[in-house]
Parts: sequence; structure tokens; C-alpha cells
Amino acid sequence: MKISCNHSQKIYLDLLKKTLTNWVHGHEEWQTMTPTGIKGKLLSKLLPPASRVIIPAPCDYQKREFGQDWPEDAHTMIGIKRLNNLESCILDVLEQEIPGDFIETGVWRGGSVIFMRGVLKTFNITDRQVWVADSFEGLPKPNTEKYPQDIGDTHYTYDFLKVSLESVQKNFQAYDLLDSQVVFLKGWFKDTLPNSGIKQLAILRLDGDMYESTMDALTNLYPLLSVGGYIIIDDYCLPNCSQAVHDFRKEHHITDEIKEIDGTGVYWKRTK
Repeated sequence: MKISCNHSQKIYLDLLKKTLTNWVHGHEEWQTMTPTGIKGKLLSKLLPPASRVIIPAPCDYQKREFGQDWPEDAHTMIGIKRLNNLESCILDVLEQEIPGDFIETGVWRGGSVIFMRGVLKTFNITDRQVWVADSFEGLPKPNTEKYPQDIGDTHYTYDFLKVSLESVQKNFQAYDLLDSQVVFLKGWFKDTLPNSGIKQLAILRLDGDMYESTMDALTNLYPLLSVGGYIIIDDYCLPNCSQAVHDFRKEHHITDEIKEIDGTGVYWKRTK
């Protein structure tokens, strides 16, 4: 299947990436601040409940390109380079006709999976699904008895990472990309992935941060990845995540070359 972007398709995909990262509004971003001291107490009395105090905070475009910030208003925090990598992997499996669906495990506000669906729609691909796997409640508290590699992990305490299923669905709707080709898997990976109903994958994108989450995704989904398909590890820079990757690869004798994306994420193409 010959895949090549015409001018309009390229413009759409580039604009989709810049919108998902909030690149287009980066120069006018705002940051929520928590007033302290006497002024803070006074404001808390004067302002209506649930009010936010915000200050101008234009984005650092270099950090946004490499996904090194946590933007308040973007639908993804992975940055332009990792979206470019995702696009390249998707276009390759489409052109090479590698069979299987696409999935991300750990989606935050849904930016990466929205982009997956956007690429499929761009080329009128109707026989692949995009799977959206997340607890939609943030990350789990470390199970240090079973996974001592996660000792000290504090991701579960970050309310910023807790995004509801309804919010992610609304984000899909905002791009007119919520349809029957998008399938949501709500719950902890250890519960949802073993019985997901997924038959075959061409793109497997992991963004679970922790050893446990990464290992759950690898154990349950890597066997479904087609030869010629891609696995992308978003949080390889985190020691517990990279440890899970290396432990899994060693156990299953995987020698495919790990390629760096942007200093944070990596990927490889399955060859056997």
C-alpha cells in the first residue's frame, strides 16, 4: 500500500501535532499559581470557590519540542519529536501493510491516541482500531512486595496525571475523532490487558512510567505485536521503566536495536 502525504494531508497532520501540544498557543499560555501569605488569605476570601489565579507563562518551545514540560492546556506532553516518531512508525506499518491495531497504555489527556486516530482518518483507513488503555484515575500505588523496582515511586500522588475517561472522550470529540474505531480499556493494566480482546497490534506505545505498568503492558501485549510492527517506550529515561524493558528483552531473547527518539523515549521495530 503506497502511503505518501499530499500537501493537504501533511498540513493537517502537522497542524494536529501543533494543536495537541498546544504549540500554536504556546506564546500566550498561562500558569496557575497558589497565592501564599497575607495576599493569599485575602484572595481566598474574595474569590469565588474553585477560582484559579493565573499568570502569563509563555512556553519554552525547545522544551515543548522535546516533551520536557508538563503543559497545563495541551492534550499531550510528549512533545513534537515523539509525535514525529509516532507518525513515522504509523506511516511505515501502513505502507508495509503490517497487520494490527494501534494502542497506547497510559494516555493522560489522550493526545497520542488522538493523533493515531487522526492519521488513520487522513488516509481513510477503516480496518484498524485505536485502543486507549488507562485507569483514568492516575497511576497505581507501587506494589513494592511484587515489584521492588518501584520502591519510592510517587507518580500515584500526582493529581495532575489523573484524567477522567469522560475528559479524554471529550478531547477526541473536539477533533471530530471519536467513533467506533476508538476502543477504551478502563482500569489497571493488570486487570484489563490480559482480557482486552485485542487480536493483533502494529503499533504498541507504552507510557506507564513505572516498572509494574511497563511490565504488565509488555507481558500482555508484546506477543500480539506483528513482525514489522513498532514498540515505543515513552518513559525509557526513568530507571524503573528502562529496567522493566531490559528485564523483558533479556527473558525473551529480544535483540532488536533500541533507537533513541529525543533523550526520553525509545523504540524498536520487531524483526522476529
